[in-house]
Amino acid sequence: MSTASHFQPISVRDYLDGEQQAKRKHEYVAGDIYAMAGGTVQHNRIASNATGALFAQLRGQRCQVFNSDMKVRVRLSSGTRFYYPDVSVVCQPNPPSETFQDAPVVIIEVVSDSTRRTDEYEKREAYLSIDSLCVYVLIEQNAALALVYRRADSGFDREVIQGARSVILLPEIGCELALEDVYQNVEFQSADPDEEA
Repeated sequence: MSTASHFQPISVRDYLDGEQQAKRKHEYVAGDIYAMAGGTVQHNRIASNATGALFAQLRGQRCQVFNSDMKVRVRLSSGTRFYYPDVSVVCQPNPPSETFQDAPVVIIEVVSDSTRRTDEYEKREAYLSIDSLCVYVLIEQNAALALVYRRADSGFDREVIQGARSVILLPEIGCELALEDVYQNVEFQSADPDEEA
């Protein structure tokens, strides 16, 4: 006989109501909620740089960029999920009274050691199931590197964008992200020479 606790799943409505009152953000996966840890200065700087670059290019356009305060709802056969991507671009936004978006075209996550597994597997699988999504970008925190999953006829193709002078082309929204802009004021930690010995 199992001694593990059994918790009742939380309804979507209770999660959304609770999230409006919460002091910390939580993500929701099919009835379970997970508190989000705060990001580092490096993480926030990269996410803010990407948001700012896209905002400047989308000003006055139909598509809008959102920061990590906007949830994205993903409806899967295994249950509804709500995530807070670092950056999202939506061209058909939900009504202004909603606290989430259903139809992102671009989603960007800044990857760290603590979020890598979730961003590269769980969230990627969920995000790529969204019909409106054209591009999912994973931006590394400790190197000038991005993985781009772009919708193609047969699913999603994977591209590697590497080097500070590289550019992530986003013709789907009429934008581009230069890595030198994304990593502005970001200092990569060099390896400790004592650790290499």
